[in-house]
Amino acid sequence: MAVTESCFPRQRQVLFLFVFWGVSLAGSGFGRYSVMEEAERGSFVVNLAKDLGLAVGELAARGTRVVSDDNEQYLLLDSQTGNLLTNEKLDREQLCGSTEPCILYFQILMDDPFQIYRAELRVRDTNDHSPVFQEKETALKIPENTAEGTAFRLERAQDPDGGLNSIQNYTISPNSFFHIKISGSDEGVIYPELVLDKALDREEQGELSLTLTALDGGSPPRSGTSTVHIVVLDVNDNAPQFTQALYETQVPENSPVGSLIVKVSAEDVDSGVNGEVAYSFFDVSENIRTTFQINPFSGEIFLRELLDYELVHSYKLNIQAIDGGGLSARCRVLVEVLDINDNPPELIMSSFSNYIAENSPETALAVFKIKDRDSGENGKMVCYIQENLPFLLKPSVENFYILMTEGALDRESRAEYNIIITVTDLGIPRLKTEHNLTVWVSDVNDNAPAFTQSSYILFVRENNSPALHIGTVSATDRDSGTNAQVTYSLLPPQDTHLPLASLVSINADNGHLFALRSLDYEALQAFEFRVGATDRGSPALSSEALVRVLVLDANDNSPFVLYPLQNGSAPCTELVPRAAEPGYLVTKVVAVDGDSGQNAWLSFQLLKATEPGLFGVWAHNGEVRTARLLSERDAAKHRLLVLVKDNGEPPRSATATLHVLLVDGFSQPYLQLPEAAPAPAQADSLTVYLVVALASVSSLFLFSVLLFVAVRLCRRNRAASVGRCSVPEGPFPEHLVDVSGTGTLSQSYQYEVCLLGGSGTNEFKFLKPIIPSFQVHDAGKNMGEIKNYRNSFGFNIQ
Repeated sequence: MAVTESCFPRQRQVLFLFVFWGVSLAGSGFGRYSVMEEAERGSFVVNLAKDLGLAVGELAARGTRVVSDDNEQYLLLDSQTGNLLTNEKLDREQLCGSTEPCILYFQILMDDPFQIYRAELRVRDTNDHSPVFQEKETALKIPENTAEGTAFRLERAQDPDGGLNSIQNYTISPNSFFHIKISGSDEGVIYPELVLDKALDREEQGELSLTLTALDGGSPPRSGTSTVHIVVLDVNDNAPQFTQALYETQVPENSPVGSLIVKVSAEDVDSGVNGEVAYSFFDVSENIRTTFQINPFSGEIFLRELLDYELVHSYKLNIQAIDGGGLSARCRVLVEVLDINDNPPELIMSSFSNYIAENSPETALAVFKIKDRDSGENGKMVCYIQENLPFLLKPSVENFYILMTEGALDRESRAEYNIIITVTDLGIPRLKTEHNLTVWVSDVNDNAPAFTQSSYILFVRENNSPALHIGTVSATDRDSGTNAQVTYSLLPPQDTHLPLASLVSINADNGHLFALRSLDYEALQAFEFRVGATDRGSPALSSEALVRVLVLDANDNSPFVLYPLQNGSAPCTELVPRAAEPGYLVTKVVAVDGDSGQNAWLSFQLLKATEPGLFGVWAHNGEVRTARLLSERDAAKHRLLVLVKDNGEPPRSATATLHVLLVDGFSQPYLQLPEAAPAPAQADSLTVYLVVALASVSSLFLFSVLLFVAVRLCRRNRAASVGRCSVPEGPFPEHLVDVSGTGTLSQSYQYEVCLLGGSGTNEFKFLKPIIPSFQVHDAGKNMGEIKNYRNSFGFNIQ
């Protein structure tokens, strides 16, 4: 076998650290076990658990396995019982040949922690082979003048068994001329010699046939026989002589068949037939006869089949030269096979796991052994993997290596690694072996779902249909499998008063958001909530995002007229003095719209008037003013129909009816409106009474208020007014009557009221408003404010 040296990964291991680490993994003992050859498969060798001092279950828990040097599985470990058994019938002769003792080396590998125990198995020989002669008949020519005591070496028998079971003795059949002498060689092999006891006489007996028997030392012994045919020759007194007793040569193992190995030469000084020399192999094994051949005439030895240094390092050939007279001579040829780098390194994988969980610390993935059947520099090896990989090789003992991770791996960065383990020898040319490993990083739930946005803004128009899809939230998870499956949910709202469960719902699988009921902008303009995304890992990870829903206004509210009140009660009549100038403010139509934005922008338009051209309505604020000077020819009673329209699409509108009475003075009796339908006489009388009574009470109340205001004004200004009312300069005085709303009007509406002194009728005079502009506030105010405003004008709203 080739001798290998330790190999180290390129630029990635620290020599002394790994040497000390490897030594710590090695076993402390060297187990020696034995088994008889030809034992049946499953034969008991040893109980490893007991021999190693371990519990039976510990062998299986630590992944114990048996690895032999030549990668042949001769032994089988029963991890349940701890018994080491034979995996097949072992033939000692096939495994070791003539080598004795026959030793098979193997290792016992265990994980957690990793340990290696070196051990050997001796295969004990059984006497299962009988001695066999290569030639069943041997011809021996002996001159008749051969002296007594001359020994003739015979070809020995072959017995593959070893030790006592090998050949121990030779015998010859009974005769009066020869006996057998046993001789030994320096290699510990015995061979028979035929010794002449009595001179031969060709004339008396020209030929002899004897039986040579080889006996081994088995019990019972086995034997083999060969016939020795002896021919008595006339005298030939010169035997051949080799020029060298020992020939040595070297042959590369890659030499082609037919190559000349060496040439031997012998000379015989005799003449004629006695001087003719023939060459042949003598006492060689069958392996030599199949590997080499010799030319019997020239003595040239040729290669008959290819050589293999890894199988046989050298050959010893015994060559015999025989002349025509039967005399012979012998020499030895030593053939040394030169090693050629013709065997690439081998990698034997003992254990391998191609899955590793991400975030795991340094973990052993594979344990393997390398070897090279070549020798010398050809058998030295270097082992390494690619650079820029988070793995390293740690050498152990007996050319074992451990492939480990350098640290924790991240599946999201890289989920698969292709590792190429390269083993290169140092021969010329260099040969290498590559072993590909694929390692998959299994997922661990270490990434929480991430929303595509930290917050979402969704728009939905009011009056939507229930179960309307209003938007989608989305989250992704960098993990895989169930760890990446995301489930969406609504988180409890921070505002406990928000009925979130009745407003929206979310699809747990795809994040679709739905409005559960119709939304009303006037009740709820916007709301926000949090959604959560949770994966299905263990433990589960989650994240959240903020969702804000803005309700868009729809033009679903018509304008509402606050003043004049349009509730079917008695109409309110506006009094206008005939002396009013053009642009005189008669009244103001006050309206609101529950919508917002342009849906709440109101415009006013005079649709119908008793006398067109006398009054006009300002389009933006609803003020009703006189368009020209009044005259005596103008009718005293007027009815105006004002249209209030919003700016929505489509627009919505409402109408307000105004009654205007032209008067010369406030003492003029109230005139019935022309639109009033005539009633029965009894009803007219009742109506007149009621009107008179109401006018009297109202006049008395109004007079008291005006009187109180006038007194306050006179005291504050320290001046008495006779026949007229004086308005002070500068800031507005405090004696103004404030008719203001708290809900929808943006400005207070103030009038200056004075009592006309010196008139016998004590009439009131309404002057122009101090602040004539009156605008509708934003329609987004709630209806409660509208009620407050209308109540401030004296309207009773239930």
